[in-house]
Amino acid sequence: MKLDDYEWKSEFAITHRAQGRAEGRAEGRVEGQAEGEAKSILLILQARGITVPDDIRNRITNCTDLDQLDHWVQRAATINTAEELLG
Repeated sequence: MKLDDYEWKSEFAITHRAQGRAEGRAEGRVEGQAEGEAKSILLILQARGITVPDDIRNRITNCTDLDQLDHWVQRAATINTAEELLG
């Protein structure tokens, strides 16, 4: 039996399944926002001709803290080296 086709009948199962789906959607939105912010940072640095070493690129793309990413977006517009972004 595939669970995707199963019709949940208990109130407990229905409530918790819906809660899990909502949490998954919210988590996906945050991940998507973080990916977009990271992409923006890298595009700004590229447009400004700033070389981004792999270790810094990885730190940017793996960051999920939206406040930190917002801070880096602002700094990307004014720094002269990728190292300054993280300082």
